[in-house]
Amino acid sequence: MKTNFPYPTFLLALLAFSFSSFTAAAPGALSQMMADWQRAKAYTQEYLDKMPEDGVGYKPTPEIRSFAEQMLHLAGGNFNFAAAASGKANPYQGKNLEKMEEFKTKAGLTKVVNESYDFVLEALKGMNDSQMGESIKLFGRDMTRETAFAKAFEHQTHHRGQTTIYIRMKGITPPNEKLF
Repeated sequence: MKTNFPYPTFLLALLAFSFSSFTAAAPGALSQMMADWQRAKAYTQEYLDKMPEDGVGYKPTPEIRSFAEQMLHLAGGNFNFAAAASGKANPYQGKNLEKMEEFKTKAGLTKVVNESYDFVLEALKGMNDSQMGESIKLFGRDMTRETAFAKAFEHQTHHRGQTTIYIRMKGITPPNEKLF
């Protein structure tokens, strides 16, 4: 039986294989993502180090988060995104870190923020490149695990960046940007 379709079956199979490879992380993407998260942890630590104890509760205006609340929101996001992306249990599931008094001191804040980065890094260590391409639901949206980790990275960058002005308003020069 002759068909009007000009492409042999093996070309269709090749195309299907090629398109399916778009759902998996590029080789080396996971190791780059881990390096980026390690850099982000160190960079965030510099922010925590720069803010003096008396600035942890500082708010530039009454209606916005304090420095501690920004960092606690960042940490909560790290826990929530990484738990959803990896399937690991969030150790603070159902808790609002921003409302927890034990984290409103510089020592408590530093502890939980670093713990959140360690949670992300451990979640990434438990993954492989093919798992990163798997589909998950995050906040009611379909996305890959890789995209969920990327959104987590974007979230922590945004909230750390917001604290730059808090540090400046305390008369302190914030850490230099760390892109690499």
